[in-house]
Amino acid sequence: MASKRINGINQEIQRELSDLLRSVKDPRVQDVMISITRVETTPDLRYTKVCVSFLQENKAADAMAGLKSAAGFLRRQLAQNLQLRYAPEIQWALDDSITYGARMLELINNLPISDQSEE
Repeated sequence: MASKRINGINQEIQRELSDLLRSVKDPRVQDVMISITRVETTPDLRYTKVCVSFLQENKAADAMAGLKSAAGFLRRQLAQNLQLRYAPEIQWALDDSITYGARMLELINNLPISDQSEE
């Protein structure tokens, strides 16, 4: 279980990365709607795992490659903006929970509804 300090740092990293993603000039990242769903930082602040979800599934692989190539730039910007002793190394992870939820909602909405009620 993470401490209050780590949880606060996770929230700050998530907020900063959300803002910084707009400034990435890589077209693979610019052309895709990216949502940061969760951030997990190690207690020593050396590594942070950033879970991202993409609205367009067909561009997810290219966008992940773009995020991995921009990790150094984003790490440097995080260090400047958050003023941490150590800027954590960013590890990207794909989170498909939003896509899964949308698919389940679609399936539920397409279920046949019968007019018979059980008594």
